[in-house]
Amino acid sequence: MADRAEIPLSLYIHIPWCVRKCPYCDFNSHNAPAELPQREYVEALLRDLDADLPLARSRPLVSIFFGGGTPSLFSPASIARILDGAAARLAFHADIEITLETNPGTVEHGPFADYRRAGVNRISFGVQSFDDEALRRIGRIHGAHEAERAVKLAQDAGLADINLDLMYALPQQTAALALADVEKALSLQTPHLSHYQLTLEPNTRFAADPPPLPDDDSAWEIQELCQARLAAAGLHQYEVSAYARAGAECAHNLNYWRFGDYLGIGAGAHGKTTDAAGEVRRRWKLRAPRGYLEHAGTARGIGGDDAIPAERLPFEFVLNALRLNAGFSLADFTARTGLAASAITPMLGDCERRGWLALDRGEVRATELGQRFLNDVIAAFLPEPPRTRRVHGGPPHA
Repeated sequence: MADRAEIPLSLYIHIPWCVRKCPYCDFNSHNAPAELPQREYVEALLRDLDADLPLARSRPLVSIFFGGGTPSLFSPASIARILDGAAARLAFHADIEITLETNPGTVEHGPFADYRRAGVNRISFGVQSFDDEALRRIGRIHGAHEAERAVKLAQDAGLADINLDLMYALPQQTAALALADVEKALSLQTPHLSHYQLTLEPNTRFAADPPPLPDDDSAWEIQELCQARLAAAGLHQYEVSAYARAGAECAHNLNYWRFGDYLGIGAGAHGKTTDAAGEVRRRWKLRAPRGYLEHAGTARGIGGDDAIPAERLPFEFVLNALRLNAGFSLADFTARTGLAASAITPMLGDCERRGWLALDRGEVRATELGQRFLNDVIAAFLPEPPRTRRVHGGPPHA
């Protein structure tokens, strides 16, 4: 079995507040109070990190990701205190990637040069669209001009490693409008683009009152047209919804998809770690900001802490690894799960016969058909239910 100390380690930091929650958003985000408790939340994050340090097992961090919510609501000084605190507790890899998610609305972010001085070296903008009407329909607080200006301000501050989030299949969106968004994004010359379909998630305002969305065939047409345009512009698709120029792939997300380890601190943050004996665990924190502030760093601040049973590890692994266009190697499967390749041989064979997966000298990847029906491919790796139990309905929630 591979040395578990070799599994890379990342840190996810959740900032749970937004100026206003978007109607499609199912993340753990909350409308910001009149005055953000920045000092108290920074202290809570560092207590939380202290409690999770044994899970790091002295490994250096390869990436840090501030997600939300809207992390750019926090000042550069607060971000600096968090990063300084993390650096005092954990070693940083020499070329660590440190990403800050930000909303392009100018009311929210401090000077980008100050974020850069704090240690941030990558920015991810939640643009979603460069069409003012589309932004209005999905409840965004910024306009297209603000988005373009924010990107240029970050570039002027020396932050060249930038991602733009774009959504497609928006309410009343045509293929021509979706392509126009892609063209505008390309004109800004950022090295990374996330391009994903708007979906109606449970417990959101859009789920309760759905807007008129393009049908499945139209959404598929939009996806194919945009993929072709991005490829022609030199951004290769390396993951289901991620496109990058060579060398600009997101290190943090790659660690997720390769079944690496990560600590999760902040309200509702999730982590996944592997101990020295090879046991894989998922730990998550209290979701409510008030409860988190009170209990962070204590047993009461942990929302759950579960070991992943060996029979579920194949599903957990492919749930991540098959998002990558390159797929995974059987050697990596064994290194990250501790299981022999034979644990997934029957599932691989079945998916290969269906035309969903291609196997070549120990390498596994989804075919074009498999990518289109990826949820079905991944579900094929779910463990069989106990024979003594009668199960109704579909597979358990992942």
